Amino acid sequence: MVEQELLVSYVALFTLAVVPIYFGAHQSLKPSKVEAMQAKDAYMFPVMGSIVLFSLYLAFKFLSKEWINFLMSGYFMVLGIGAVSAALEPFISKIVPYKWTDKKTKKELKLNIPFYGLLKLSYVEIIGGIFGALIGVWYIITKHWIANNIFGECFSLVSIQLIQLGNFKVAAILLVGLFFYDIFWVFGTDVMVTVAKSFDAPIKVVWPRATGFSLLGLGDIVIPGIFIALMLRFDQHLAKKRGGQNKKLYFHVVFASYVVGLATTILVLHVFKAGQPALLYIVPCVLGSVILTAILKGDVKELLAYKDEDMMPKPKAEVVKAEKAE
Repeated sequence: MVEQELLVSYVALFTLAVVPIYFGAHQSLKPSKVEAMQAKDAYMFPVMGSIVLFSLYLAFKFLSKEWINFLMSGYFMVLGIGAVSAALEPFISKIVPYKWTDKKTKKELKLNIPFYGLLKLSYVEIIGGIFGALIGVWYIITKHWIANNIFGECFSLVSIQLIQLGNFKVAAILLVGLFFYDIFWVFGTDVMVTVAKSFDAPIKVVWPRATGFSLLGLGDIVIPGIFIALMLRFDQHLAKKRGGQNKKLYFHVVFASYVVGLATTILVLHVFKAGQPALLYIVPCVLGSVILTAILKGDVKELLAYKDEDMMPKPKAEVVKAEKAE
């Protein structure tokens, strides 16, 4: 019975991980104004992450856990409302009147917020925000694991959709840096495990068991997810450049590799009965599979030269200039 319960929790966490990655990666194909991460940002990411993590650890050690979780829950509830609204936008847009979504006719609610300025919200965003607020109230009052997971899934999906690594070199720097970050804070200290168990906020997805909860941090979904999304955009780039159909080769390879890495994490966790740094297993799988595929297909130069900005629609003036040059 215990083994069956564990199997169900592992399958559930698997599903909660791969769903936002798959859909978030495909949503990332839409044009975005978000700036891509730079190499210096990738270098600093593990450093800043370590500072935040250790600060939380000290806070939980010396301050009231109840007050910290109360404040952080409120903060993440506000972020969660925005994440739910953004995640639901594609679905809501398909069922509301066309004039609500058309750029020329859509109406907006304008709010002048002190210390922020003018905030413009479309009707679609307002509807999504109402759903988000209802889930937020449910989460704050009950702290129910389903409400936690809804927020966690929406955070993951929207992050994967919007965060762009820019190119493979930046992605490699980030993944390798977080590979060592994860190993150090899980195996070298009790910091990561302590914060994960103490932090009562939707920064993880969970599944109930008789003895507690199985959990997976959102970082183990989002970090590999934004790399998988990059590879999907690279597939699209290759298809456009070579005039063929997008077969999503790199996406399928790296997505399958993520599944293998996550399965390995769960297997090792099950065998040793101790928390594992998931990126220890996931990063070599996703990075190694892409590099090996590029070598076998002869795409190494193309992979290293690819930039996300090449896929962004150019302003009309640049298009005209390019056409004249041709």
